[in-house]
Amino acid sequence: MTVRMKIGLAVLAAFAVLGGIGGFVFGRYWIDNREPNFSKDYVLYVYPETTAEQVMDSLAASAGTIRPKSLERAFAKMGTAESMKPGRYVVDASVPSIYVARMLVYGWQTPQNMTLSGTLRKKDRIAQRIGSQMMVDSASVAAALNDEAFLAKYGFTPENVFALILPDTYEMYWTASVEEIFDRFKKEYDAFWTEDRLAKAKAQGLSPMEVSVMASIVSGETLKTFEYPIIAGVYLNRYKIGMKLQADPTIAYCFDYTLDRILRKHLTVDSPYNTYKHVGLPPAPINVPPKACLEAVLDPAKHKYIYFCASPAFDGTHRFAVTYNEHLKNAREFQRELTARRRAAKAAGKSGK
Repeated sequence: MTVRMKIGLAVLAAFAVLGGIGGFVFGRYWIDNREPNFSKDYVLYVYPETTAEQVMDSLAASAGTIRPKSLERAFAKMGTAESMKPGRYVVDASVPSIYVARMLVYGWQTPQNMTLSGTLRKKDRIAQRIGSQMMVDSASVAAALNDEAFLAKYGFTPENVFALILPDTYEMYWTASVEEIFDRFKKEYDAFWTEDRLAKAKAQGLSPMEVSVMASIVSGETLKTFEYPIIAGVYLNRYKIGMKLQADPTIAYCFDYTLDRILRKHLTVDSPYNTYKHVGLPPAPINVPPKACLEAVLDPAKHKYIYFCASPAFDGTHRFAVTYNEHLKNAREFQRELTARRRAAKAAGKSGK
């Protein structure tokens, strides 16, 4: 073999080695930057104390990482261990390793739905609802609900803060701070009180806060949405003629919602929220009323009802009356049915022994 041939073979061998190295490097680049590396979609929550190793373990267990080494390389390249940001991240099965690393470093969060619905009549319960859905600690939310200086920024107080919160589903980043959450509450509150709604409130002789107070009483009276406007009309009728509202939900509020039944003795409780003793509205809302209750006060049913009581059908509805005598008749029918049901239950209990 001539010298020229040996040199040629050496050059070819060098090119082959370089080509192999290049192919290997390109292959890794392609795998790390282009190839999907997960078997299924996964919602990843990263807390401030979460480590990169914990994230990789979580992805392996729940997203089904296909090539763990690829993910390790991407994390090393992006410095994920040092620069990872807390957040709620949706990992799509179609993304490559580098996308997840960048997502964590740059904080590309996916918004979370924070839902407030149902019965909201205690601050600690509201704080728990928020804390269970967001990164913030429920104790921090509870503290904010009782912080005069903090709430003053929004034009509210610890006593009337229920009016600020509108039950709804809020799309927010999971890492939102307590202040950011309350900023959103205020934004939605301001958006709700349009010129049209303010005009409706004025037509009823109420301020927005008074609408919230009245709506909270309506909310406490029934779970039947179709009854909201009727009951709102009853209380507005009483309010406009200067009659005491005599609303049982305000008595329940006075006893911090600990009563199983409201008895006559409870009606004498000394509190500005006792609408059996004081004419007019209580000082502040007694719960967080649903938007439907607010709308019911703004657009109440037009009628002459002054009284109402639970229906003897025991289906959660009510019977309404214009006169007190009619109301007494409805109340007696309810009481008879209640007595009959108790007797039946007692008899059934004895027969079961």
